[in-house]
This record gives sequence, C-alpha cells and structure tokens, in this order.
Amino acid sequence: MNRFRKPVSDEPAQTINKEVKKAAYNFLARREHSLQELRQKLKAREFSSDDIELVLEKLVEQDIQSDLRYAQSLIRQRIVKGYGRSYINNELKHKGLASITIHEAMVSEPTDWFELAKMVYQKRYGETCIADQKDKAKRVRFLQSRGFDFEQISAAMTIDEVGQ
Repeated sequence: MNRFRKPVSDEPAQTINKEVKKAAYNFLARREHSLQELRQKLKAREFSSDDIELVLEKLVEQDIQSDLRYAQSLIRQRIVKGYGRSYINNELKHKGLASITIHEAMVSEPTDWFELAKMVYQKRYGETCIADQKDKAKRVRFLQSRGFDFEQISAAMTIDEVGQ
C-alpha cells in the first residue's frame, strides 16, 4: 500500500483503463462504430488487449456501443447514397458484423429496393434511351455495382425500354 491506502498494483491498471475508456468515448462521440472497428482503432493506439476487451465489454453492457445501432445507421446512409441491399450486406459483413445483426438491422429499416433502383437509374441516366446492347450492359453493370439484384435492375430499366 502507498500513502493513500490504495494497493500499488491497481494504480497503473486503473489509469490505463481510463485512457482506453476515454479513447473509446472519443471515437463513439464522433459517430457509431462497430465493435470490431472500435477494437482495431484502440489496438492501433497500442493499448493492451485485456484493457480493450474490458472497456468494450462495459460499453456494450451499458448500450453505449451497439452493433445493431451502427448497422442501422450505416444502412440509412447507404440508402440515401443510392446503394442496394447486397452492397450494404457486403459492407456490413466486411465491417465485422454478425449475420443475425445485419438481418435485424435490414428488417428494422424497411426500404422499397425496386423504387430505390429506379431512382438511382433515373438520376444517373435521366431520360436518355438505351442506344444499343453495349449501352444496356453498361447500365446493368452500373446498377449491379450499386448492389441491386436482377429483378430490381430489370424493373428499373423497364421504364427506359417502354420509352423506346
């Protein structure tokens, strides 16, 4: 014991935990982060794995960090930017979220993917008609790269084909 009647061995651990906690709060104050993303950022600051896991566990327990909330936020952002379901799914998997969390977040954010595909198509191509097969293939690839499936793509492009 030191002169403040605290065990000497606990002081460094408490200080490190406070630093890890402060860093985690700073990251979460800016925007939502997935658990994996937060773990990587804290490891990059060279905190010990034990301290990181302890702090992350407390953040999840207190609902300060939530993968579901993070997924919902990212889904809303990507929908506004005009991305489809498969693009968003892949991005969330890449961010380290569990499939069940992704599914729950997708269900909680109801979206008409067909309407979104039409809006993205109209924004990109406007009233211009499809010139030939090469142009049609280019438009299909664009919508595929945005994460729309073939049903959604064909529904979005029927407007253009009717106009021909």
